[in-house]
Formats: sequence, C-alpha cells, structure tokens
Amino acid sequence: MREEQYFIVKKKALPEVLLKVVEAKRLIDSERVMTVQEATDAVQISRSSFYKYRDDIFPFYEHTRGKTVTFMIQMDDTPGLLSRVLNHVAKSQANILTIHQTIPVNKIAMLTLSIELLPQTESLSVILETIEELEGIHYVKTLARE
Repeated sequence: MREEQYFIVKKKALPEVLLKVVEAKRLIDSERVMTVQEATDAVQISRSSFYKYRDDIFPFYEHTRGKTVTFMIQMDDTPGLLSRVLNHVAKSQANILTIHQTIPVNKIAMLTLSIELLPQTESLSVILETIEELEGIHYVKTLARE
C-alpha cells in the first residue's frame, strides 16, 4: 500500500481550481444543488476537474476536538481486522458512537464508523493514517465532520 502524505497549506497558496472543488463539494453537501453538474456549473469548473480532485482536497478543521467524525473504511474480510481498527480508535482515546459493517462481498467489507473527538484524543489525521496503514485496509475516507 502506498503511503499517503498530507500537507497543511494556506488558502492563498492553493490553485483556484482546488478552492472551487471544495466549494462544489460544500454545495452538494448542503443540498443547495442536487447534481455534480449543477455544482460544477455554479463554481465554473469542469466535471473532470471536480472528479480529479474531489477525494484529495477538504477543509482543515482547526477545532475538531469535541466533534463527531464519520468515516468509511473499505477492508478485507479477515478475522480480527475490525477488532484491530476498533482497538486503535480506543487507544487514541476517541469515543466510538456508531459502527456499521456491511455484509462482505468478494471478501471485501465496508465499515462506517462515527467517533467523537475528545480533548485527550490524538489528532484525527494520526488516527486515520494509522488505520489506513493496517494490513487489509484498502482505504479510509472521511464522510462527515460535525
């Protein structure tokens, strides 16, 4: 598995297209628009630009402690892997709120996990990176932050 790297960059250093992708995602999430086409038209970028960057750009939430984060994990259906994921979340001192795992198809399962970040919880990026490094994890994708 290739190692993901993350950078914190000031907004003014980002190309305009990336900022427009974030805005398009916000429009879709807020349900002000119903389709990707409507969102990309509203922010004046191509759909191909949106799809190219949508999973790689998201706002940095400086004050995520005490917040709920929901993320999805695609993972192998192997004994003990779910336990290792949950143990890591517990060791990071986050509070697990909900767990939903689909019935595995072709030995691949999808796990949706909601956690609460508390003042003593290690950083969200460390939690997600450590989970993603576990053997059998295909990817981790953040779905919502409240």
